[in-house]
Amino acid sequence: MRGVWRWRHNPLRRRTDRVEAWVALAAALLVAFGATTAGWLAGRATQGTLLATVRIQHQQRHLQWVTVDRLVSRTPLDPDPETSSQRDAHRRVVARWTGRDGTAHMGQLAAPRPVETGERFRIWTDGRGRVVPRPMDASTAGTHAVLAGLGTTAGVGMMIEGARRLIVWLLMVRRFRRWDEAWERAGQDWGRAGAGS
Repeated sequence: MRGVWRWRHNPLRRRTDRVEAWVALAAALLVAFGATTAGWLAGRATQGTLLATVRIQHQQRHLQWVTVDRLVSRTPLDPDPETSSQRDAHRRVVARWTGRDGTAHMGQLAAPRPVETGERFRIWTDGRGRVVPRPMDASTAGTHAVLAGLGTTAGVGMMIEGARRLIVWLLMVRRFRRWDEAWERAGQDWGRAGAGS
């Protein structure tokens, strides 16, 4: 800022220089205050929405016990025992469970650990007994809200910086045009001996 302040009294200062300095100051303030405020508001709105989703999912999803009826014997596509397809192949089972509404269900599931026939484990189901993913928890919602706020802050900051660069580019085009006009007025023989200048 001291350099900009000293520059205002320089006789070589052009109007475009002053405009560029003010644009840089405005962009810095907008990034510092506007982008962070936009990020905070976006994060707060996202957190409110996600916490409502957490409440709804916890009301609509329920843990149910399932009993392993049989193991699914399928040959994995990848014969390497270190890959996920080989490790998960022994975790696919056909299991039975009763939905919250009392209906009996049977289906193929991925067990959370290696199991044997007759063993039990828990799964998440909806009100009709259909298998659903586990509900989101509040800490995950908070993490997503923080990421949304940071993303918004970065996006708004990049838009402000992009606008600043566009304005500076337009100012440079204007400066070059004015220099060309000044050279045209000076003429082709400016500076030559005996040219009358």
